[in-house]
Amino acid sequence: MFVDRVRIVARAGNGGPGACSFLREKNMPDGGPDGGNGGRGGSVVVVVDPHVNNLIRYRYSPHQFAKNGANGGKKQMSGKSGADILVTVPPGTVISRIPDELIQTAAVNDLTPMPSTTESLERVADMVESGQRFVLCAGGRGGRGNMNFKSSTNQAPRRYEEGEEGERGQFQLELKSIADAGLVGYPNAGKSTLLSRLSAAHPKIAPYPFTTLEPMIGVIEYPDFQRVTVADIPGLIEGAHEGVGLGHEFLRHIERCRVLLFVVDMSGQEGRDPRDDFAQLRKEVSLYQKELGERPYLILANKMDLPESAENLKKFKRKVRRDVVPIAGDRDEDIANLKAVLRQQLLETTPA
Repeated sequence: MFVDRVRIVARAGNGGPGACSFLREKNMPDGGPDGGNGGRGGSVVVVVDPHVNNLIRYRYSPHQFAKNGANGGKKQMSGKSGADILVTVPPGTVISRIPDELIQTAAVNDLTPMPSTTESLERVADMVESGQRFVLCAGGRGGRGNMNFKSSTNQAPRRYEEGEEGERGQFQLELKSIADAGLVGYPNAGKSTLLSRLSAAHPKIAPYPFTTLEPMIGVIEYPDFQRVTVADIPGLIEGAHEGVGLGHEFLRHIERCRVLLFVVDMSGQEGRDPRDDFAQLRKEVSLYQKELGERPYLILANKMDLPESAENLKKFKRKVRRDVVPIAGDRDEDIANLKAVLRQQLLETTPA
């Protein structure tokens, strides 16, 4: 199961209370205050792990609670700090805080993720780089023991401090895949077949629409060891920018792509005009996010090995008046050409 949006409850540990103690030993029956400080509470820390590819772990373990700090001890001994708890996430995870008013209006123990379009969510971190760390909830400071309150006028203080409470809250973790290029197209346009030929990825391939139900990342390896990542998202349908057909769930995975690859079925065997398909795909992407609609793109005229494709390609070029990359998944020369064209496009494109 691929899970790319979850809601978690995070709670840092409380600081341990300081001790109220006086030194009492054989030769020091009336020693001074020696109460130590409490330990600091553990923090909830988010860490980017490149070996993690989704958030399924937190679907079933949404409560992330760090340990409290230990109490201060006698003989000026400080309490042990609580252990931090690490929340490992894949690169591209966006963390948002859920406001208290939304939590209070929800049913008790309801941890259903909120729509990504919820405007009241407060973004607190964007976890992109491998190894990046972010303290989601800081542990409370430990309380001071009574040894800290000794003075010339108060030689035997009984004052000590309780530890501070750790931070807590509810947060939404949302994965937006990181890839250099993103495949965009209608269902059954051949995106998965294309990804399997370009890279070592093994997406499910079948002759019916909506075979792909979750995003997949493939890596293109070049002879000079350069690597290009390509994201394949499930097919879009009309109204995807409004969430139709889980449009928002899929489109957010291409937000970070530097180049979009519009895969158009040039054969028209699904009963659609390739020119209308391309126009609608551009429209859906632009309506979803204006900046995404302005992103550099390539047009891949797919299924050129079918008899109707050649004539449709001529009509298509007359309308779009833009360079088109003709391709057939079973022709090695087409795949090699696409790899070269994509690499050149990425060299000319600044990171998103």
